[in-house]
Amino acid sequence: MARRRGDGQRRILTYGTYDLFHLGHVRLLARARALGDMLIVGLSTDEFNAVKGKTCVMPFEQRRVMLEACRHVDLVIPETCWEQKQSDVVDHGVDTFVMGDDWAGKFDGLKALCDVVYLPRTPDISTTELKRRIVTYRQLYLSSSEPDAILQATA
Repeated sequence: MARRRGDGQRRILTYGTYDLFHLGHVRLLARARALGDMLIVGLSTDEFNAVKGKTCVMPFEQRRVMLEACRHVDLVIPETCWEQKQSDVVDHGVDTFVMGDDWAGKFDGLKALCDVVYLPRTPDISTTELKRRIVTYRQLYLSSSEPDAILQATA
């Protein structure tokens, strides 16, 4: 259901929190961008993350700056609520809506407006996994009689 505008650009839209920006994020953004000419990222605000029950390590503004520095991203817009996706698709002339496959089927209602694609996640990496590792290493560090050795081993 791709829509063509006069500029001929194929526009892709994805959403996320992108806390602790990591390889899985980069790979998802690269694959999403490869589907078109312009990648728009809806970045969850701190307030919206609170509604979702998420707490970020990095505040919205820092996450926004990192996404804007990513070569795969053309535009970052704030995501403030679940309901904005439909209006964002229309307002930005989106051809393809992309999410990780952990969301498979959840946004199929947008298929009346654009193509919907669910991309496979990068195995063995996630923000949740990174947070778990950080907590584990912190516990090791605090309980060690040789904390510098812990830092060396994890570098």
